[in-house]
Amino acid sequence: MFDITRYADASHKIIEAGRFLYANGWSPATSSNYSARIDEQHIAITVSGKHKGALTSADVMVVNLEGSPVQSDCKSSAETLLHSVVYALFPEVGAVLHTHSMSATVLSRWMKGENELCLTDYELQKAFPGYESHESTLTIPIFENTQNIDALAAETKAYFKQNPHIPGYLIRGHGLYTWGNTMADCLRHVEAFEFLLQCELEMRRLP
Repeated sequence: MFDITRYADASHKIIEAGRFLYANGWSPATSSNYSARIDEQHIAITVSGKHKGALTSADVMVVNLEGSPVQSDCKSSAETLLHSVVYALFPEVGAVLHTHSMSATVLSRWMKGENELCLTDYELQKAFPGYESHESTLTIPIFENTQNIDALAAETKAYFKQNPHIPGYLIRGHGLYTWGNTMADCLRHVEAFEFLLQCELEMRRLP
């Protein structure tokens, strides 16, 4: 069982996040999935295929950390396990957001054959915990896109066990995953990532 009040609060935060992310063009055409932790064993997560700019409480369901529905006949995203991995690895994490922005999609495809994007000299790197200077290096791993989510979940789990300080990742031609201790933290990370990815894309277009 889970606390219904905590579920309602998590659902509200997901709905508000969806409006913000859709308005910025980072979750087009019913893409993306968002979640927020309810307690140690349950997370609230978006129902699959819903328009992220028009979410209602009926579009947010509860799953356990294995990704199975709890008290619901709805279906969450096929990528639910990618959320579960983060919550299981990092007990302090309160929210996970997955977006499908143009910058994340184009830049990760442009970097075909490369498995990480290393950023330095950007002041906004300081938006992430542990990055105190623009002179530090923010490494963003890039995983290959696949419909085998079990395999991708295992791959991300192994990577972040070894690299717990990295605050997010890209899936090539697909989108961004990031997380935070609160929904506000997580939204700040999405904004920072999107700004940095856009900057990097523009830098690579310069002659």
